[in-house]
Amino acid sequence: MTLALILLGAACLAFVTYWWLERAGSQGWLAMGCRALAWSALGVLVLNLSCATGRAAGPPVVLLDASLSFASSQRWERLRDSLSNVGDLRYFGDRRSSQDSSPMRGRSLLAPALRAAAASERPVVVVTDGEVEDVPDIPADVLGRAGVRVFPREVRADVALFRIRGPERMTKGDSLSLEGEIRTSQAAVPRSVTVVLRAGTIRLARTRIDLETGGRQRFQLMAPTNRLAAGGHLLTVGLEDHVDEEPRNDTRLHYIEIIPTPGVVLLASPPDWDARFLLRTLRDVSDLPVRGYSRITGASWHAMEDLAPVRESVVRRAARGADLLVIKGKDEGFGPRSRTRAVLRWPSGENGETVLEGDWYVSAELGSPLAQAFLGLPIDSFPPATEVTPIRPTPGAWTALTAQAGRRGAPRPVIVGSETARRRQVVVAADGLWRWAFRGGSSEQGYRSWVAAALTWLLSGADTARGPAKPVRPVVQHSRPVVFRSSMGRPTESLTVEWSGMSVTRTDTLRFDGAGEAQVWLPSGEYRYRLSAGGQEGLIGVEQYSDEWAVRPAMLSTRDATAAERAGHVSARELWWLFGLCVLGLAGEWTVRRRMGLR
Repeated sequence: MTLALILLGAACLAFVTYWWLERAGSQGWLAMGCRALAWSALGVLVLNLSCATGRAAGPPVVLLDASLSFASSQRWERLRDSLSNVGDLRYFGDRRSSQDSSPMRGRSLLAPALRAAAASERPVVVVTDGEVEDVPDIPADVLGRAGVRVFPREVRADVALFRIRGPERMTKGDSLSLEGEIRTSQAAVPRSVTVVLRAGTIRLARTRIDLETGGRQRFQLMAPTNRLAAGGHLLTVGLEDHVDEEPRNDTRLHYIEIIPTPGVVLLASPPDWDARFLLRTLRDVSDLPVRGYSRITGASWHAMEDLAPVRESVVRRAARGADLLVIKGKDEGFGPRSRTRAVLRWPSGENGETVLEGDWYVSAELGSPLAQAFLGLPIDSFPPATEVTPIRPTPGAWTALTAQAGRRGAPRPVIVGSETARRRQVVVAADGLWRWAFRGGSSEQGYRSWVAAALTWLLSGADTARGPAKPVRPVVQHSRPVVFRSSMGRPTESLTVEWSGMSVTRTDTLRFDGAGEAQVWLPSGEYRYRLSAGGQEGLIGVEQYSDEWAVRPAMLSTRDATAAERAGHVSARELWWLFGLCVLGLAGEWTVRRRMGLR
């Protein structure tokens, strides 16, 4: 229809031009035909019309599963050699290029490769073991265009340490608690196994676990940290005296850093109810070690956990080395001397400030980093604050909460945050907020939310004291990348990293993307790294374990393409003779007009 309109329009315009405008009469028929021909070809090219060719656009695209689960089978190399002669062979599994033929991909992701193949309008064939993890994310029409050939794996007797969770930073002397999960296959497995926690050759803990075929068993390991020196450690969690058909998932690594001082230090002088509830909430919402010290009478300090006496030198050392220093009440001079990158101050008049008593009802302000913590919460119905300390926000500071006495009068800021080149700071100027947590319900949720949001903002600033970049995870699975993130949270210049471990030394260049992240693939083992800029050092573990080793339920089955195969299409601009036809028509019109005496 579009082509007919183009031809009709070109003929009409040519007729009007020579019959009405040029008044050429019967002598203009030849020029009229040349112009109609040229304008018709030009219109088709401008609109770039296309038509079906009735044949496929090219050889089929064959997507071969290169994940560890499928590539570990003996048939993979034979399939690769035979499929390379069938069509355009591509590989899928993780985010690496589809042309990377190494069968060492640590995930089974099909969606990116399938979308790219479907866009080529060629037949698509997927060859896999069926254990594809992102099948629910693939649109049905895209998945239906692909034929699938599944070569399932055999179920073997296997006991796998599926998950290990625990803190990554602890203070020396704390008790380490690790939670884990064991998964067993549908084949015959032993009745019980022993799980052992080790630091090098030192055995820290062990436990016995009863097993069930095809089940999941959770366990917990408790161990003291007194035997661990300060610094980073890669702990090994493994199955003792157990051998099955897949030994690579019988051992897991867990990174822990023993630090001489806590990550969050609360100094309360005096230890009122706000300080006690704040300490409890900080422990609930933070993964960092939290310590609280209080000054009850005189110059003596006590631990807020058990009121045990603590030397002032210990308190000062903890305050100087903390990631976050919380000062509730009187400032004993710890803040200016601390090297911490974040401070939360909660004045209550102990430093000589004016205190305004009354029932102060608070309301949330939009646009602050803490605003989302109060969304959907009836803050105006929460218990009012009992005292407010007048504060004046500095230029560039944000305000999260304001308060009004008896819901009347000018609102006063009671939670204010600011940031300098050296540290971030939050000031809380309202007492009695502990009643939110004590009351329970939505007010308790609001209290926990704002403490968690404040903690997140305070500790998410640029940590330049720890180097220009740091690993996102100190332990990664086999065939997954070690990801470094820029400490500035944005793209930065490339960095050189030196690796030592597993009797080898290598150097890589970290090139950060738009999100400020860089990736490096390493073989399984334990490595120490050193960054060229700043000399930052650390410990990285690449496990032998992978989620790909254990046999999982198949998400795909063998079938032909369910969607109709698209016929090949050719666009007008792919036809060279249309350009020649346009030029021929224009040249013919020019020649005829010259003979007619027209310009």
